[in-house]
Amino acid sequence: MDTSADQSPADVPDPGAAPEPPDAQIAELEDRWRRTAADLDNLRKRYARDLDRERAAERSKVAAAWLPMLDNLELALAHANGEADPLVAGVRAIRDQAVQVLEQLGYPRHSEVGVPFSPEMHEVVSVVDRPDFPPGTVVEVVRPGYGENGRQLRPAAVIVSRREG
Repeated sequence: MDTSADQSPADVPDPGAAPEPPDAQIAELEDRWRRTAADLDNLRKRYARDLDRERAAERSKVAAAWLPMLDNLELALAHANGEADPLVAGVRAIRDQAVQVLEQLGYPRHSEVGVPFSPEMHEVVSVVDRPDFPPGTVVEVVRPGYGENGRQLRPAAVIVSRREG
């Protein structure tokens, strides 16, 4: 079998050239080995980064699937007309458990009133005149948000006090 077609011209030894000294061959092989080891290390690091990114994306996807159910539980509790009703208490317990699951996935709930409006955390659905609140302050939370600064699952839908002017 002719293997000369598989070799590049640099790999084919020149029959008229003097053979390389063993020290030069060893140095070349060590260089190739170090480059291969560095390439493997870079590949491992890139794989670890990609794996972390994929895990975060999947966690976000799973957490987002919980939001419609959680919103429906909130709606059911808003329409419940009996605090002592065991069914209402059960729905509230399920809602609290769902909020806890989202927090464990890295998406804590935020539904604070009286905090300054933040475009990273809030989505304005209405602006109202409220002299009892400073301008640009969250007056009411229409729909709670989930997530933190860098990892926002959903911003809180809020009503904000009107800015002066």
